[in-house]
Amino acid sequence: MPSKDKIQRCPWVPDEDELYIAYHDSEWGVPVYDDRRIFEFLVLETFQAGLSWRTVLHKRAHFREAFSGFEYEKIARFSDAKVAALLKDERIIRNRAKIKAAIQNAKCLLAVRKEFGTFSKYMWSFVQGKPIVHELRTIADYPPYTNEAVVFAKDLKKRGFSFLGPTVVYSHMQAIGMVNDHTISCFRFKSV
Repeated sequence: MPSKDKIQRCPWVPDEDELYIAYHDSEWGVPVYDDRRIFEFLVLETFQAGLSWRTVLHKRAHFREAFSGFEYEKIARFSDAKVAALLKDERIIRNRAKIKAAIQNAKCLLAVRKEFGTFSKYMWSFVQGKPIVHELRTIADYPPYTNEAVVFAKDLKKRGFSFLGPTVVYSHMQAIGMVNDHTISCFRFKSV
């Protein structure tokens, strides 16, 4: 990873947060095709709704532990007792609706996998299998969502997924590289 003093990053990356810098430099916008990793980001983006990504990022390791390594088969079988335990876990964001959404979304992901073979194949179909590259220059250029995110969110809702409106879906698309939204001056723009 390049030294933060010598390189240009996206304008939203806080200079003083090493974890955030590492996330930007090594993960954000890199195409992901593994269903478990895709589901991890889907869960994290769901919990981020209404909060800062920084908050979620700093709790990510705890989420990973609390949510069985983001193994969707296990999460789909979480019991009411497990939900109650999660609501008492101060290391994560304790929101009943978001916890229930993660469980519901795991069940829906399993149904999509039955239909498409992988969730990845289904998801990437919304961008014809390759990342959309935007040429953003400033933070003001970032859209809250795109037409692709609206279509994707509507289809997810139709399939029973919850807490995944266009803005959350677009954040997910950015995180897993369905869109390259690194600013053109960012050192990662051409490398992802």
